[in-house]
Amino acid sequence: MAEELRGKVAIITGASSGIGKETALALADEEVRVVLAARREPRLREIAEVIRARGGRALIVPTDVSIQHHVERLIRTTMEHFGRIDLLINNAGYGLFASIEETTIDDVKRIMDVNFMGAFAAIKAVLPVMRRQGRGHIINVASVAGKRALPYSGAYSATKFAVVALSESLRVELADSGIKVSLVCPAATATEFFQVAENRTGRRVRPVGPVQSAEEVARAIVSLARRPRPEVITFKPARALVVLNAVSPRMVDWAMRQSINRIRGRRGESTAAGAGPGS
Repeated sequence: MAEELRGKVAIITGASSGIGKETALALADEEVRVVLAARREPRLREIAEVIRARGGRALIVPTDVSIQHHVERLIRTTMEHFGRIDLLINNAGYGLFASIEETTIDDVKRIMDVNFMGAFAAIKAVLPVMRRQGRGHIINVASVAGKRALPYSGAYSATKFAVVALSESLRVELADSGIKVSLVCPAATATEFFQVAENRTGRRVRPVGPVQSAEEVARAIVSLARRPRPEVITFKPARALVVLNAVSPRMVDWAMRQSINRIRGRRGESTAAGAGPGS
């Protein structure tokens, strides 16, 4: 049965750009009251102004999801303003392109703190609220890279695999609680992700295969909010990659090597794919 979105309260992390921004705009158009969370306050203010100009309601809460008390403040401030939380969309994240040899322990800690621990902290903070309400919906934005790891994206892919695992476990644990848990796995998405990600490959990084728009992914998230499902891979052909990798990872390894070698030979580039959410 479809959920009525009008009047609901949604927190979106990583709302200052890309998928987070477009999701906030799309939900606001559905008359959802949106809470915009990210580090870049000026960008949040711009998005809030657009939402308000369209007749929507938006609350800005500058938040670094890698800092626990920021996340706790986000939940507390939302409750003070709206008195409820219906949707938590964990979208904040960033990318790192480097070989495993070039990736430091500190690199892994930093990217895990944002991409995984940020989502974990938000879930921990929001669950008591949703349990009191007897309902709620947690939507975690992972990536196709959380289903099949990509070369030169080992640390990033690991964070997205962790988000997938967290979502699967939590979904079963909350099965009888009235709280839904959904996982969104975009393929490569046209955002600033590839421009702002740290890149140590010595080559320009480009996405593999077709590229989705952030608006397309946002529409998928809104559809998921309306009709909760366990998991959505937003680019349908990417499902074939996931299945093929489960059946024959050796074949996918070979295909990725061929693709990287071909593109390097032509353009001096590296390949990657990811959701591209940004905070």
